[in-house]
Amino acid sequence: MKLQLSLRASDLKNAAGIGRGTSDPFAVVTHMDTTSTVLGKTETIKNTLDPDWAKVFVFDYELGTPMHVAVSLYDEVRKGENISMGSVLFDVGSLLGAYGNTKGKTIKRGGVVFARVGKFEENGTMRLKLKGIKLKNTEGFLRKSDPFFELKTREDSDGVGTSWDSVFRSKTVKDNLSPIWSDAVVSLGTLCHGNMDRPIKICVYDYESSGEHVLMGELETTVNNLVIAKEQEEDGALSLRKKGSESGKIVVLKADIYGVENLSDDMAAASVSDDGVRSSIKAKTPTFIEYISGGCELNLCVAIDFTGSNGDPRIPGTLHFRHADGSKNDYEKAISAIGSILEKYDSNQKFPVYGFGAKFSGVVRHCFQCGPIQEVDGVGGVLSAYQEVFRSGLIMSGPTVFTEVILTSAKKAADAQVAAEKEGKQAYSILLIITDGSVSDVNATAEALSAASESPLSIVIVGVGEADFNSMEFLDEAKSEGGRDIAQFVEFNAHSHSPQSLTSTTLQEIPNQLVEFFTSHDQFPNATVHANEDEIVVEAEEEEIDLSLDFGDDAEITVSGGEPFSRNVF
Repeated sequence: MKLQLSLRASDLKNAAGIGRGTSDPFAVVTHMDTTSTVLGKTETIKNTLDPDWAKVFVFDYELGTPMHVAVSLYDEVRKGENISMGSVLFDVGSLLGAYGNTKGKTIKRGGVVFARVGKFEENGTMRLKLKGIKLKNTEGFLRKSDPFFELKTREDSDGVGTSWDSVFRSKTVKDNLSPIWSDAVVSLGTLCHGNMDRPIKICVYDYESSGEHVLMGELETTVNNLVIAKEQEEDGALSLRKKGSESGKIVVLKADIYGVENLSDDMAAASVSDDGVRSSIKAKTPTFIEYISGGCELNLCVAIDFTGSNGDPRIPGTLHFRHADGSKNDYEKAISAIGSILEKYDSNQKFPVYGFGAKFSGVVRHCFQCGPIQEVDGVGGVLSAYQEVFRSGLIMSGPTVFTEVILTSAKKAADAQVAAEKEGKQAYSILLIITDGSVSDVNATAEALSAASESPLSIVIVGVGEADFNSMEFLDEAKSEGGRDIAQFVEFNAHSHSPQSLTSTTLQEIPNQLVEFFTSHDQFPNATVHANEDEIVVEAEEEEIDLSLDFGDDAEITVSGGEPFSRNVF
């Protein structure tokens, strides 16, 4: 799936120095990995400590693959080296799971960087060239305005209404009321979500060195209207308005559309007219990102195997043995790796933890609560509840039975969705089962999976230890009569070298499973949630990123130093 990242900052510390005015900030975004890669830089905004950059950054993202991006801020210096204004690190999964897909990070040197992610739609590109005619001067009699324009996309959000976000900012044309601006190249996915009849705005401003730019006029239009206006030349000039009065005109010199035929596989085909212009968008399948951006929460349930085949937990080398040095056993590694990904999408991070295969008071239990409370706090709470079981007087027993935890989790998932619907929201659950052996009753398990497929639930089963798991392959193939596949089985040992390998494999099917469930029940994503300023979580950055960037003469930026960034170990 493709995401787009947008950035802004507030209350930055001025780096220009005494008597040198206000900083001209820009940001560089770097994908942090064992080999870090610069994704690009924003435009520079002059004389402001509260920049709102129009540039967006597009990248690929997978649910099960942790991804971090560093945002490095600089004050642009014409002669000499750019001055660092600080840096912050964002976890992309945490951004997606945050309210409004937005988070803030404080900079140790002063200020806050805000990052927002959202779905990027691959719907081609527009090359736009605009000319202003008789723009109304805002500078008085002795001077002329210095106009630039912004392209803005409309965002509709429940509870907030309509907002207009800048996605492109042109260069300024000095002292000119009939400017011809340089070409604007902008993604149609970013500008109009791929719908060329979706309203967009063109806003023209008079540039002010103070950063308090003055609106000269604005107009609302669509991409299709821009294409039509190009064909009509000056006869099709668009009127700018300010306070109800005309304040000039905009002539479209160029509005060329490229790549509309190269839609990604998950996009429905669109109708294209004889002149190659896409006129409308047919109904399309929603995406995982649209559900998450609409406020759908992912709830995690964990079920742990306490059958006797795991061995005596007091003996080193057995699967439940707790190491004195604090290192994790395979159960704890699987819980930590998978749980740390999924907990970012659950606002309250309250998780039920179940056990199965143990005997209490002479009775074998195939679904029991781990720990003293029904729902624990986060992954740390799951690990504590897991360890609490060994102080409860259980006797590890058998056989290996999944059916009760599957049906219990399915009921809980259905109840969570009903509760969410009452609040106009959506909820989807993931059951993580960790086991050391094959199920004792394949048919009963298959029936339980079929029944559970009617609930908003996916099931991830991780096999630990050296058992022969060949008989578990039926889990990947088990489907309900309606065809919904909800289970994924993964052997831990095949991925024991890397938590990223484990999470990528175990979680790769969940986005499609979630979409399939909701669409099969005619439930579509809610409107994208936009967070108000007081609803955005702002976190403190513990330390600046150790990252050295080289700014080449050809505008290329490369990573030239710093410690390798890797969290890909258990």
